[in-house]
Amino acid sequence: MVDWLKRILGEDWKVAPAGGLTGDAYHAVKGNQRLFLKRNSSPFLAVLSAEGIVPKLIWTKRLENGDVITAQEWLEGRELKPQEMQNDRVAKLLQKIHHSSELLHMLMRLGKKPVTSDEGFAVIKQNIGRIEGIHRYPAVEEALYYLDFLLPETRGQDLVVCHGDLNHNNVLLTDEGNLYLIDWDNALIADPVIDYGMVLKWYIPMKDWDTWLNKYGVANNQQLYRRMFWYLLLDSLHYLIWHYDRKETWKVMERLTDLQELNEQVRMIILT
Repeated sequence: MVDWLKRILGEDWKVAPAGGLTGDAYHAVKGNQRLFLKRNSSPFLAVLSAEGIVPKLIWTKRLENGDVITAQEWLEGRELKPQEMQNDRVAKLLQKIHHSSELLHMLMRLGKKPVTSDEGFAVIKQNIGRIEGIHRYPAVEEALYYLDFLLPETRGQDLVVCHGDLNHNNVLLTDEGNLYLIDWDNALIADPVIDYGMVLKWYIPMKDWDTWLNKYGVANNQQLYRRMFWYLLLDSLHYLIWHYDRKETWKVMERLTDLQELNEQVRMIILT
């Protein structure tokens, strides 16, 4: 792939892998010019760039083998630290994404279908049903009960573009002070609580949830919390299954502990 990129850019460019799990990202340098290159990025990248949510898209080229290479502006900066996810700007960036009709229209044009909670519940039940022995864990059975019990609370919501992987490693702060949300491979159309519920759960002390939600632009209420924990339970079960399939016993135990804690929080919400 490096050879292909040099043919496109010219031999005077220095191209090297940029890391990442897929191995499809590269950076290229020529004098003061720097580019971030990626293979087979979604066409969704163009509208994300136009909205200022990701670094500027410079060009897109199709190779002879059908691969598509995108070149973005390379920006000096760093990932946010976990405690920095509490920053007001993260809430405002999420609000901008979730309220963007341009992002929603483009993702729908690309064939993305909205993901409803009923569909999510059906999938998780099917996946758990195929795994022998997983029902022996009380936390799994309890989580399934809460998912079924709270399912009506999740219906009838406005479904928007969600990032789907809201962790601090995907939020880039440039040296010039600009904030970007990168790595959109898991983008979906769903309840926005999927995104900000993850932020609240992993980065915001519970005593500050109301303040953060106010910055985002929604008022706290019990129905919102029930929806949020519904999706957190669903996500936790997905990860549990993922590790169970790979026979990663210690990871399964970690996920079961997380699931037990979520079950306790849901129990408190239901009883209040």
